[in-house]
Amino acid sequence: MAAQEAAIGDSEFYEARRAFQPTVPECLQNLKTLQFEGSEPSACVGNSAELNAIFENLFGQPNLEITRAPKEVEMRPLKVGVVLSGGPAAGGHNVICGLYDALMEIHTESSLIGFQRGPRGLFENNYMVLTGDYVDQYRNTGGFDMIGTGRDKIENEEQLQGSLNTVLEHDLDGLFIIGGDDSNTNACVVGEYFAQNNCRTCLIGIPKTIDGDLQNNEIEISFGFNTATRIYSEMVSNICRDSCSAVKAWHFIKLMGRDASHVTLETALQTQPNIALISEDVKNSRKMLSDIVDEIADCICRRSALNKNYGVVLVPEGLLQFIPSFSSLIEELNHFLALGSEHLEQAEAFDVMEDKIAYIRSLLDHTHGATFDLLPVEIQREMINERDPHGNVQVSRIPTELLLIRCVEKELKIRKASGKYNGKFSAHGHFFGYDGRCGYPTNFDCQYCYNLGRVGCLLALHGKSGYMARVYNLAESPENWSAGAVALTSMMNMEKRHGKMKPVIKKALVNVEDSSEFLYFQSVRDNWSDEDNYRYPGPIQFFGPASICNQPPKIIACRKLFNEQ
Repeated sequence: MAAQEAAIGDSEFYEARRAFQPTVPECLQNLKTLQFEGSEPSACVGNSAELNAIFENLFGQPNLEITRAPKEVEMRPLKVGVVLSGGPAAGGHNVICGLYDALMEIHTESSLIGFQRGPRGLFENNYMVLTGDYVDQYRNTGGFDMIGTGRDKIENEEQLQGSLNTVLEHDLDGLFIIGGDDSNTNACVVGEYFAQNNCRTCLIGIPKTIDGDLQNNEIEISFGFNTATRIYSEMVSNICRDSCSAVKAWHFIKLMGRDASHVTLETALQTQPNIALISEDVKNSRKMLSDIVDEIADCICRRSALNKNYGVVLVPEGLLQFIPSFSSLIEELNHFLALGSEHLEQAEAFDVMEDKIAYIRSLLDHTHGATFDLLPVEIQREMINERDPHGNVQVSRIPTELLLIRCVEKELKIRKASGKYNGKFSAHGHFFGYDGRCGYPTNFDCQYCYNLGRVGCLLALHGKSGYMARVYNLAESPENWSAGAVALTSMMNMEKRHGKMKPVIKKALVNVEDSSEFLYFQSVRDNWSDEDNYRYPGPIQFFGPASICNQPPKIIACRKLFNEQ
């Protein structure tokens, strides 16, 4: 299939942004002089015996560093394919641009094809040839619309065989999966299937997710995180300024991050709000919902005494499932309302929502019932109605910011009645989610992604399958970044998914015990509580001094500062 015409509306900024040329670090210049080195077998996060049995061809491969070869490597035309998988993240287009440019540098007869609409495009062989003219239209732009994305998995035999048939038909040297932890786990499964069937196509992963939960000792951060958090930080800081300008409202802002709070932590470091809740800290401290409500109410009361009836609270999307009492309630509801259960059938028979709520409340024991009773009726309704195909509560759809507002309102009324509070409480809820996924990528993400594409191309040239491209030392200037690759299985363990034990890349949560970024946050957050110490990072800067335009995420800067001390 030939490349289609790009449907992009031009603008002065779009034209100027396309002209930006990412910096290539010294270690990735002149690809024909580079090679990979690695000797020690890699370990894994856990369950090595099980993983070894599943990935008998790919398990234990050494992590790799890029070094200069003693003589120039023989160049040959490469043919590779690329898949965008999962939710969009700013910078994905630049991965493909970096890959394309590297292919042309290796040999002008190399070719790149894009499988459309995610993994399904691979196993259904729905593809387009990516030409230079087509790729050029997407340089340094946000989104995944160059070839589209999707959330399909490649799991059953038909899908695996379809993927194998596709790469054999195209005679691919390499296949790139640009995605998060689940997508890269799936990539490793596909790569193992190729190896078991004597297919030479290398499977190579690229670390993508705005949530930042794909990181470890080798992968400092996933791409898209910097752009998303800078977009959120500008919006949050605007609200901070509005808050202390209008001096009449509290703003509760929910941010992306169902499984980890990296986005909230980074945005807090960028904007310095009055309160920033970190889910992992809540769980580690075994706080109940009432504890969180009390802490927020205490802050509101202190600020009210200073004649400050306004403020800003940041709330991670997945907060509720980190509260032990609440997560236990969710498990109980999932049990009673599981697909096919008699209780679900009985509950669905009620026409009136109040009767449905009353029936489900009658199933709960004293402890879970007490937690359920804390919730406003509209939240109880959401928990009962918003369920996934397995009957589980969809936590991400619960308006946590509204829940906290209602609970705080109730607590403040009690305090006012007892004479402990005499301020005015008005609150607004916000959710910043999709707003941050497809913006123009920061210079950091542009350059990070472009070089991830170059590393990936080098992996395909050297026949390295089952690896994730790695660019690191990201706190330094881009010209001083380093590069290599990490074995996909080294990031894995076994976890229960939908009732079965499966290999997965372990999600990285905020380390509240000893990570430099959280320890720094912990040392300064009390200073933000009562005073207006809001920080205004401003909009993303694309043109100007490198010190402003090339800033890495704050959490990476914290790590560098910690290591230097």
